[in-house]
Formats: sequence, C-alpha cells, structure tokens
Amino acid sequence: MLIKQYVFEDEGMKKVYENNQWMVGIKNWKLANDINGFTNLEKHNETDELFVLLSGECTLVSGEQLNNQWKFGSVYMESNKVYNIPKGVWHNTITSKDTKLVLIEKPDTSMENSEIIELDKEEINTIKEMIVNMKKNK
Repeated sequence: MLIKQYVFEDEGMKKVYENNQWMVGIKNWKLANDINGFTNLEKHNETDELFVLLSGECTLVSGEQLNNQWKFGSVYMESNKVYNIPKGVWHNTITSKDTKLVLIEKPDTSMENSEIIELDKEEINTIKEMIVNMKKNK
C-alpha cells in the first residue's frame, strides 16, 4: 500500500486531502490573517471547523452579536491541541508569518454555506487590543 504525503508552503490555505466526509487543509500566514491585515469574521453554517497549530503563533478569535454590539473572545493556540469552532460561530485566525495550521471540516464547506462580515475600525482595534493584552499575560 502506498502512503501519500501532502504539503503546502505558499501563503493562505489549500485543501490537501478530501473524501466524502471530511477535508484536510493546510493554512499558512497571509495578510488577511495578520494582526495588521484582518478585517472580518466568518462563520460556517453547516459544519464545525477544527484547527491544529503545527508551528508559529495563532490566536483564534470568536465573536457574537448581542443587541447590535459585538462581544469578542479569543484563545491563544498551543501546539498539539485540537481546537473546535462549532458551526455558526463567527471566527477568524490571527497568525504570525511563520504560522502553519491544519484545518479539518466538511468537504463541501464554501461561501455558499458560509458568511463573512466586515468589521469597522473600532471593532478591529478592540480585537487587536484583546490579542496584545492576552500575549502580555502569557
């Protein structure tokens, strides 16, 4: 039996394996996931999404709108742990240049069953401050 290997070294994300039940992708840094480049949150309406940090730094950011106000949360990822973003949760990954993540989700996850919401400057700054403060307390 042949053992297959998958690698992805460019910026952004690439699906490296897919079957009828799940998909595995490798996600590397890109400007839209940098602390100085992110502008939005996304959510997947039909699937959970799993992340595993292989290298670098990543903060998972989540958001919930309550009475037209955002409430943000974050988790500073540690290597060798699996992080689950449940379906329907607004989120983003804020990464450093040397970050490499594995992500797992349903293979048909796409913009047809997901949403993106753009954040305003105040909301972006709130998330940035949250991340900076969290790193200081590590």
